[in-house]
Amino acid sequence: MSSSDGHGDHSHGGVGKYMMVFLALCGLTTLSFFTYSRFWPFQDTPVVGWVFMMAVSCTKAMLVICFFMHLIWEANWKYVLTIPASLMSVFLVVALVPDVGQRTRYYAEERSRYASDYEGPEEEAAAEAGGEAVSAPGQDAAPTGSEGVPVDGKGTGGAGAAGGAAKADST
Repeated sequence: MSSSDGHGDHSHGGVGKYMMVFLALCGLTTLSFFTYSRFWPFQDTPVVGWVFMMAVSCTKAMLVICFFMHLIWEANWKYVLTIPASLMSVFLVVALVPDVGQRTRYYAEERSRYASDYEGPEEEAAAEAGGEAVSAPGQDAAPTGSEGVPVDGKGTGGAGAAGGAAKADST
């Protein structure tokens, strides 16, 4: 290949430029870890740490894309590919946010009983009255049958329950 076809000159700044980018990436990684140290001044507001780490992560991604993937030296056709893809990803996120936020709104009663944010009738009544929930701290209130035995979702009382034993005797 001759140097006149545009591919003969691959001078992208040499090893020194890549070492500077590598040191910048190491420094940015150190800043990310700094958010979880005891010296981080915003320990009482975790949102500040999250925003800071997202900014650091985007900066690191930009450095890798620009220098290690050689996009900084590419022609302007790179914008034809990246701008529409970026717009589509933003629209996808905007379209899915309401769906993710409202996913538990139309749960069936049985499914919402086992969801992580389920508030049963006891918890709802306690919340309306301004009191504490009935269950012990650190324990989830399991749905119970008429005898106070946990229900397994089929109404049989679960394994080892009186209803299950009576069912086994009748066969």
